[in-house]
Amino acid sequence: MIFRRALLALMAAATLSAAAAVVVVALAFALYALAEPHLGRAGAAATVALVAAILTGLAGMIVALAARNKRSRAASLLSGGVLERAIAFVRQKPIVAAAAAIGAGLMAARNPKYLGEALRAFLDSDPKAR
Repeated sequence: MIFRRALLALMAAATLSAAAAVVVVALAFALYALAEPHLGRAGAAATVALVAAILTGLAGMIVALAARNKRSRAASLLSGGVLERAIAFVRQKPIVAAAAAIGAGLMAARNPKYLGEALRAFLDSDPKAR
């Protein structure tokens, strides 16, 4: 059940990403077609690149500001030694953490029962059950 929901969420995210990519390409082509009669082919291509760079920069600044605000709130919300150590490990060794996550994902894909049991053990409110 949990694996199915995660898979459906992943499929929804992939669908939305593909739709967003189609919209971005269509808008870029429309901008190119609008600018090409006035600026020529090279000028229209440069205009599309400039607009893409400006939008990317704006999005990056928005994400950076949001991350700075969330970082201060996240520090107060984190409690518990295990979670803090896990986050510190991921920050210190991101490649090892990514490899472990991929391995866990492959194991969960091959046998979702293990993932369900591990999640139940982690999320169980009774510490004796662990």
